[in-house]
Amino acid sequence: MSLTIVMAEGLIKLMTNDADREAQFREMREIAHEIFRYALAEASIPNAFARQVQCERGVLRVCEDLYELQSYSRVLVISIGKAGHTMVQALAQQVGESSLEGIVAASVEPYTQVHGFRYFRGGHPTPNADSIRGASAILKALEAQTAASLVIFMISGGGSSIMEKPIDDEISLDDLIATYRALVHSGAPIAEINTLRKHLSSVKGGRLARAAFPAQQVSLFVSDVPDNTPDALASGPTMPDSTSVDDCYRIAEKHGLLAQLPHATRELFERRALEETPKSDDQSFYRSRWWTLLSNQTALEDATAAAERSGFRVQVDNSCDDWDYELAAEHLLKRLRDFRKESSRVCLLSGGEVTVKVANGGTGGRNQQFALACAAKIAGENIIVLSAGTDGVDGNSSAAGALVDGMTMTRSKVRGLDAQVALERFDAYPFFSALGDAIEIGPTGNNLRDLRIMLAY
Repeated sequence: MSLTIVMAEGLIKLMTNDADREAQFREMREIAHEIFRYALAEASIPNAFARQVQCERGVLRVCEDLYELQSYSRVLVISIGKAGHTMVQALAQQVGESSLEGIVAASVEPYTQVHGFRYFRGGHPTPNADSIRGASAILKALEAQTAASLVIFMISGGGSSIMEKPIDDEISLDDLIATYRALVHSGAPIAEINTLRKHLSSVKGGRLARAAFPAQQVSLFVSDVPDNTPDALASGPTMPDSTSVDDCYRIAEKHGLLAQLPHATRELFERRALEETPKSDDQSFYRSRWWTLLSNQTALEDATAAAERSGFRVQVDNSCDDWDYELAAEHLLKRLRDFRKESSRVCLLSGGEVTVKVANGGTGGRNQQFALACAAKIAGENIIVLSAGTDGVDGNSSAAGALVDGMTMTRSKVRGLDAQVALERFDAYPFFSALGDAIEIGPTGNNLRDLRIMLAY
């Protein structure tokens, strides 16, 4: 046999092997997508309301509590956050539109409007003029309530910027936007960011509950914060605040924030003039109840069920919540490889959020940055990594996140894309969009933090 024939046969075999591997990757990539889609569908707001919020013969059941709606002189609903529209629609489905009135502050326009509600489209991730208008309208409506009123608060992630009114009138909208940008880009964990937001706002850190007092109050949460810090959700507008002004001064110093803040905000820190928020012994909370209907844990449980049905052994590792994205990538990939030694098909799930300290960033978000950091680390391996936000939006991009596999680096080089440059420039979205690996699903009307789905086979 000639050398030419041997070389040709070897090339054909190599091409066949590459084609087989690519087919395997396509199959596993679709499984990762299916796990994510299933978790989104099952951990939905309509499903949660059907299980935990029901109304029969004028009696509203919220988890373990019962409210006889006719016994109140007025029932006011305040719905805030990325799930603002979906929660109102789910409540109307249970109670009926004719008995509801209130205000919705969300980040997108509603597909349909519920009769009796006023709507405000606040900004995210930074406030806009409607954020302030919505907050002012909510405060005015709450201050009109009496002890005979029932206020139903429905709160979801994104509410911090979607509904906002500075504690000091000297802080303009431009100052507010600059402050939020400094906080979001600081690399600080969300709980620390929200500690500062609470003390700079007239509607956060329990101040909506104070405005609604002495009305009966119940808060329904669709949570995008760690389960052990519910008062961080939307910066805790209806809950006793577990943080203090001293925490604010410490956090600002820790992250070198003062130099990044506009003068109107910075001088409150310099004068140590921040006002304390209401705590658990405040009378504002004497007639208040709080219930979490959905959280990241719900999505993880549903993702686990989907992965197990696809034949994977599953582990969950949430230990890297609020870690830097590079450290989180290293940690989770090590866990995945160690797990792979125990079984032929394994799935590592991780919930919560990683942090990215952005410097002169491009277009992307923490999920795409995490996925891109994984791409080079798994080159040539039979590993799939999907990282995406359950709200359908990642950072300042139109994607929810992205997916990478062991051939991502090879495919990107063929297309002339430089993964390292995209990583350094925080410009992951154009990279993934060009590859067709950005997860584009649009706003979901839900917000249960992020999911990282890692498969090895």
